[in-house]
Amino acid sequence: MTHRERLEAAFALQPVDRPPALGGWIADPAKIMALTGATEDEYWANPVPVSLEAYRRLGVDGLLDVNVPSERGGYTLVTEAHMAARARYGGPEDIVAEIERLPSPEEVVAQFDKEAEFAQAVAEMRRMQDLCGPELYWCPARWEVIPNFEWYRVYGYENYLLAIALHEKHVVRLYRHSAALAGCRARVVARLVREGFHPRAMLCGQDICSNKGPMVSPAFLREHYFPLVKEVIRPLREVGAKLVWHCDGDVRPILDDILALGVGGLQGFQQECGVRLEDIVERRTLDGQKLLLFGPISVVRTLLEETPDGVRQAVRDAVHTCDGKASLVLFTSNEILPDVPMQNMRALYEALQEL
Repeated sequence: MTHRERLEAAFALQPVDRPPALGGWIADPAKIMALTGATEDEYWANPVPVSLEAYRRLGVDGLLDVNVPSERGGYTLVTEAHMAARARYGGPEDIVAEIERLPSPEEVVAQFDKEAEFAQAVAEMRRMQDLCGPELYWCPARWEVIPNFEWYRVYGYENYLLAIALHEKHVVRLYRHSAALAGCRARVVARLVREGFHPRAMLCGQDICSNKGPMVSPAFLREHYFPLVKEVIRPLREVGAKLVWHCDGDVRPILDDILALGVGGLQGFQQECGVRLEDIVERRTLDGQKLLLFGPISVVRTLLEETPDGVRQAVRDAVHTCDGKASLVLFTSNEILPDVPMQNMRALYEALQEL
């Protein structure tokens, strides 16, 4: 099978010659440089093509993203400028004031130029697939089609969670504003899928949970957030798209709620939080289908603590656990950071070739 055929078959829950693998989350430029032989200057002069070559050499089938740090010498997407922007908010009252200035959902929809957005999205899909070439299938994550829950990235955790506790109606208004924009974007992506410009599976979701469970009560999510998500993704479900929800932290208390949204799969699974692949593969979609799983290799346990042989065994174990129960696309639970040994990262993808 070609790389694209292998991924499309897995997305459709059909048999494959071997489980496909996705890449895109190597957050350490030093690893990209080591794989390609590029110098630091060569990498930073044009990081995307250099990164694509690294993923080709690893033998992955497709990409969800190309992770490039925000600053030279770093490995994260968060900079001091981001932190300074959060510091502008002195308390939840500042958030309330900002929410009151937001346009209404109706105004958001009226201002959205769907034709221009679609044309831009088609051009970007073509550009990235041309860069990837036949060896890599471009399967971009679509975080933008889900109403934003992660406002803590904008306002800071304390301010945001206090706003939920003290100013619930305003936070719900913020969610509805975000849902209006996400709905517009979801309809654009649905059209991309329908007209053959986009793979039918896409990573999406929000970080709602810490290592101890949801950051807010499941009851609050069920009343105010999840219904918005379900309505927003309806156009994607109608064109047969499979949304693969990113599962960070201990998602077990809301896993049934996530599946009830109508998503087609899950990604992540932090085993250190008690989330076990053996339990995940027994789950089914809202339509009763097997799940499409991106994962489950832990960047905290497996890639960081195991030997290369241990990493290979973890891949074999994952394939065995999913066999007949879920459609597996090999991926990591989260970003591959500088502390992951190079030989363990190589072993992850070498194991697939051995299969």
